[in-house]
Parts: sequence; structure tokens; C-alpha cells
Amino acid sequence: MLPEFDVTGKTVLITGAGRGIGRSIALVMAEAGADVAVTGLTEANAASVAQEVRRLGRRGLGVAADATRLPDTERLVGQVLGEFGHLDVLINCVGDSIPGPVASMPGRETKAMSETDWHKILDVNLTQAFTACHAFGPHLLERPGSCVINVSSFAGLRPRANVSAYAAAKAGLIRFTESLALEWAPYGVRVNAIAPGSFPDPEQLSESALQTREEQAGRNIPLGRLGRLREVGLLAVYLACDAASYITGQTVAIDGGLTVA
Repeated sequence: MLPEFDVTGKTVLITGAGRGIGRSIALVMAEAGADVAVTGLTEANAASVAQEVRRLGRRGLGVAADATRLPDTERLVGQVLGEFGHLDVLINCVGDSIPGPVASMPGRETKAMSETDWHKILDVNLTQAFTACHAFGPHLLERPGSCVINVSSFAGLRPRANVSAYAAAKAGLIRFTESLALEWAPYGVRVNAIAPGSFPDPEQLSESALQTREEQAGRNIPLGRLGRLREVGLLAVYLACDAASYITGQTVAIDGGLTVA
């Protein structure tokens, strides 16, 4: 292996890693040699992923935490540093979308988002990155060479109807990434983002539903297929390793060509 691509000995925290993209990033990081802490909304999901990390021969820690709440995140700092002693890579992967129009529209029965829906979606997709960077920032800023990876979305780069809150939050996360990269560059800390396209979790869908999604992807995505969860993990490993030491403030789309179609 080229030494610049080695993450052996690094400690990685991935929030929102109980399933889907976050879980996949955790497992690929462990395969690449990193020790991994993960959070999930439930203790069971977080513990399950941590156990999978340990099966790969690395140290794993699973913690239930609400990443949108600063008290939970501050408690997490003590747990992660208490277990591993340091943190090298913070990956903010919490996210969810509640689709809905901004207002009720004539001739349509679709319910408009409520104010509660709006705030929840912004918190889950944007505030969560602030809380983690706010809480872990003092530690990371004392470790030149550490980095942050924020998981945004294709929706933050290209508009779509009926997901305005989600798109606004993910676009805000991209600009948050750029601004924080400038703040932390003098301390040798890099901040980048990943913008995945369509990456359904096979464990969350029936075989027929997954097949339907794959057929739709064949028609709508330039590369003609859905993304595989592992591919996001591989990109995260690259952004976390020394090979990417001159990359900061960037959002890397991994979407089969959707953003250029």
C-alpha cells in the first residue's frame, strides 16, 4: 500500500452510523485500519455496528446520542476521548428528509410542511454538524493533520421540488464546510464534504423495491446504476488519509454523474 493512503492507527468518529451510509463508512474505515466510534439514535444499532468493527480486528465503540443536542454531543466527547485517548477524523453523517411542499397547493392533497417539520429537518441535517464541530473542535484544533468530513447530498447541489427544507439544510452544510475550512486551516485541520446521490440501503428495502429503484437509475443516472454504499466509505477513507492532505473546503459529489447531467 502507498503510505499516504494508510489510515492505520487513526481514530474516527462517525455520527449517524447505525445504518446506511454511516454504517458503511464505519466498516470501510475499519477495513482500512482505523479504530472507529459510531453513534446512532438507538443503543442497539450503534452497538451492532461497533461489534462489526471489532470483528474486523479494530477497536469499536457504539454510543446512543442525539447529534442535534449539544449536551449529548458534549457527553460524547468524554466517551470517545476516554475510550481512545484522541480523535483524528470526525465524520458528521446524521441526516433525514421529510418531503413536503412549503405551502398547500391548489388541486393537491399533499400536506405542507409544518414549522416543526422545517426546524426538525434543518436540525437533523445541519445543526448536527455544528454541535459536533463545536464540541470536538477544541480537541481537533490541537491535532494538526486531523480532519472533518460532512456528509451532504446531491440535493444540496441541485434543486428538487418538495424537499426544500432538506435541500436548504444540505446546501447550508456545504457552505458551513467551506467556512469552517477557512477557520481551521491555520491550525492544519482540513474540512471537506461528500455529496452522495442515490444510495439506498439494501437492508431497508424489499428486493422488489430495490429492483425498481435500480431500473429507475438505469434511465435517470448517467452511469446507469444506483450507488453502492461501500463506495461512499472508500471516498471517506481517501479524504481522511494523508493522500488528501492538500484538499480542504471542497464538496465531492459521488452521484453517478447526476450533478453534471
